[in-house]
Amino acid sequence: MAIWDDVLTDTDKAVFDAAGWGKRAGYGARPAIMVIDVNYNFCGDRAEPILESIERWRYSCGEVAWNTGIPAIERILEVSRRKRLPIIYTTNPRRPDGFDLGVWSYKSHRAEDEVDVMGHKGNEIVAEVAPHPDDLFIEKRKPSAFFGTPLMSHLTMLGADSLILTGTTTSGCVRATAVDALSYDLRVTIPHEGVFDRGEVSHKIALFDLHMKYVDVTDLGDVLGYLEGLEAGLFDDVYPPAAKAAQSG
Repeated sequence: MAIWDDVLTDTDKAVFDAAGWGKRAGYGARPAIMVIDVNYNFCGDRAEPILESIERWRYSCGEVAWNTGIPAIERILEVSRRKRLPIIYTTNPRRPDGFDLGVWSYKSHRAEDEVDVMGHKGNEIVAEVAPHPDDLFIEKRKPSAFFGTPLMSHLTMLGADSLILTGTTTSGCVRATAVDALSYDLRVTIPHEGVFDRGEVSHKIALFDLHMKYVDVTDLGDVLGYLEGLEAGLFDDVYPPAAKAAQSG
């Protein structure tokens, strides 16, 4: 049973099956790992019911971030670091006056909360999955990690042909990044345990729609098995920081 099966109608299932959607595209040969916006703004600072968490962190996804998402990302990062794969983080700090948020700010009654401001703890990646000095770091202002950032130039330099996407929110920044990646002809795989959302239904429907039309949605075990099967040091010739870190470690 797929994670989205309990929210689909029988007609939904029949239509996508008849149209032939949902075929696995498969993994690439040179994957980069992405950790999208796993900061305190979106996770809160501890595992607690979401309605309690958003009292202090209005963007928070609550306990699902701490009970499911972050532990899954930790496991992916552990294998990826052993294999010396490039790991790319994103976060989205904003100016104190909110100008760089643009019209996005019109969608929230709490757009002026201090957690949005650059330098606030809310923009920090949570400590459990924090970047290492040799990881790549992207600051973005819009949902997609590709929009207005050097992400694609980094991937071109690396010779990466695919992404393993993790992070939050599934229906927002993860989805936007996944669709843009497809538009650049990158293969994308999303382990459903490694992404999370503040909305239960939006999480499932976003994964369903992404898997049917754009990317592969699979599970943590499948992704870990793939990563374990990769040769270590695939990127050492084009990404010296990873090779140096391995030598010093």
